[in-house]
Amino acid sequence: MTQHVVISGLADGMGRRTALLLADRGASIAGFDVDETGLTSLAEELDAKGVRHHLVPLDIRDRPAVRTFRNDTLARWGHVDTVVSNVGVPFFGPFEEADLDAALRAFEINVIGAAALFQAFLPGMRERRRGKLVAVSSLVGRIPFPFESVYSSTKFALEGMVQSLRFEVEPYGVRVALIEPAQVATGFAAKALVLPAKGSPYFERASRFVARDRELVARATTPEQAAARIAAVVLAGRPKLFHQVDRRSSLFLRLNQYLPTRVRDAVLLHHMGIKD
Repeated sequence: MTQHVVISGLADGMGRRTALLLADRGASIAGFDVDETGLTSLAEELDAKGVRHHLVPLDIRDRPAVRTFRNDTLARWGHVDTVVSNVGVPFFGPFEEADLDAALRAFEINVIGAAALFQAFLPGMRERRRGKLVAVSSLVGRIPFPFESVYSSTKFALEGMVQSLRFEVEPYGVRVALIEPAQVATGFAAKALVLPAKGSPYFERASRFVARDRELVARATTPEQAAARIAAVVLAGRPKLFHQVDRRSSLFLRLNQYLPTRVRDAVLLHHMGIKD
């Protein structure tokens, strides 16, 4: 039986590869992104595979447009089996120097955007007593990293929302899941890795952090590996709540849970090259 899957932010990166992998497994794909060029080329790939799709250029902050997308998708397919919230924006920099208007935009996209997407499709899933809501979060949604206070707080908020939502929807047969990648070898994080001004008191440590982060990304999980993990969760009948995409993330989460705070923090600072 064909699975109908909705994916936000699928024009590039993990979202695109997840869409193509699921298409190869026989799923029909609906989704949206602000990248119209990426959507056009993805549509061509899906056409070549003979896969049904509904791709729309759309900003997740436009909530009426999200509801219209929902209505159009349901009119085409009748129901949706799984919704994957993959839209997100990075945010890097010392908290003291953070542009709070830009921070508000990050919350609007990373947290409220996921909420709007899930809220749009949840009623149909509840009525059918079947469906999955999958949120792409991050390792920093449970382990805060320096210079990522705003980004980390959006992912902490996303994780709290999804974990709370689980109690409300599971009695209606709706499952929820969180994907928690660390570094993935895409250009996502690089967009935000802008160093503070040289006169900033944080410049030297932030420089070391960025250098280390780029080193880790160079040998990080590939988008294909991350997509395979997401696709497995989408296709699972009863996925568990938490999913990492690499062993390092699983190790860090275990250390975060069991080590004393002072030891845990020392490990993190050493790992990122900024332990003084």
